[in-house]
Amino acid sequence: MKICIVGQGYIGLPTAALFAKNGCEVLGVDVNEEIVDKLNQGIAHIEEPGITEAIRNAVEKGHYHASLKPEEADTFIITVPTPYVKEDLSCDLSYVISACQSILPVLKKGNVVIIESTIAPMSTDEIIKPIFEKEGYVIGEDLFLAHCPERVLPGQIMEELVNNNRIVGGITEECSRKAADVYRTFVEGEIIETEAKTAELSKCMENTFRDVNIALAN
Repeated sequence: MKICIVGQGYIGLPTAALFAKNGCEVLGVDVNEEIVDKLNQGIAHIEEPGITEAIRNAVEKGHYHASLKPEEADTFIITVPTPYVKEDLSCDLSYVISACQSILPVLKKGNVVIIESTIAPMSTDEIIKPIFEKEGYVIGEDLFLAHCPERVLPGQIMEELVNNNRIVGGITEECSRKAADVYRTFVEGEIIETEAKTAELSKCMENTFRDVNIALAN
């Protein structure tokens, strides 16, 4: 299986390393040329236990390479930032939209597209899905779209990506099933299949719970 991961930061790079470790052919896409050059030398640009060795091994074995542009793949995973916008209390989806648009030239029927970036409820249905439908794809039939939010703690990312339970929310049941099969490559925790808006809401509520507990502790 070939996987293209757009965004090689604290979520995208460890995810890429784990897929590569488990035998997948992985392309890591990033807009920063310096980061791409370092990654192709097997040098991780982030500090996280286990990531340096994992990327070096993946590059040496030919299971991972980085690029400024997406290439054809079986599965595309979007792991770009969604910054908080203070003015209207929303999250900025421009990076996610741009990432989705960037894969359109290399997308083909049968592909799986997974959004890991934190997004507001209904974003997959109302904002992301139309990007692909405008290109003629029928979601759930010839393109499979799902939201699978990351839920890890810095300093334990490599371990938690493997052991944590994952929620996979597809636009259709078939979207959920295909996306879940992708994560079964390395995830040992329970994989919960649901719909996209439920997955989106679960991440928002988890973040809210964490924020409230931090506020109370302070």
